[in-house]
Amino acid sequence: MKLKAFVVALVGATLLAGCNYKSVPDPALTAKDAEWMAMVPPFELDPEHQRYEIQDPTGEAPGTIIVDTKQNFLYFVLPGKRAIRYGVATGAEAYGWTGTAQVKRKAEWPRWMPPADMVERWPHLKPTAAAGGLNGGPDNPLGARALYLYEGGRDTLYRIHGTNEPDKIGRSVSSGCIRMRNIDIVDLYNRTPMNAKVIVR
Repeated sequence: MKLKAFVVALVGATLLAGCNYKSVPDPALTAKDAEWMAMVPPFELDPEHQRYEIQDPTGEAPGTIIVDTKQNFLYFVLPGKRAIRYGVATGAEAYGWTGTAQVKRKAEWPRWMPPADMVERWPHLKPTAAAGGLNGGPDNPLGARALYLYEGGRDTLYRIHGTNEPDKIGRSVSSGCIRMRNIDIVDLYNRTPMNAKVIVR
């Protein structure tokens, strides 16, 4: 099995190298980041959904975030017709959201309050909602960082955030939010200014 995994990783890396993909170093972490992120179950992400700098396929202005919900990729556009591509988990078909928004709030290890429709679907979340939400930490489903998406000045209730379930990256499984590996959301958070344009399609 180890040999098979090595061959798959080698083939994936070779294919990516041939597509002008460039690895992106991990961002610097605080002591709290390192401690809490180490508590999340480790998961070896497939090469396709790891973080790479690539030729920009979007044509959008630098600083724009584009989420491709069909392919489960997020792009952060760089100058010089380049972009950073991240693997993400997106909303299941019934709960997905598409549109154009702006980042109006950013938070580190954010508090999570389950929305009313989620509590209605999953009654086991009622105690969490009644307690005023869940403090930030390794058990919090929002992970290490969150970018809050607003449309027309109103909170969409959708977020780009970290996750404590990295094995879901590359799949359409969430309740609509865009999930990223914690190390990736820290990288994106550091690059994203307030009022950045976000296109989800």
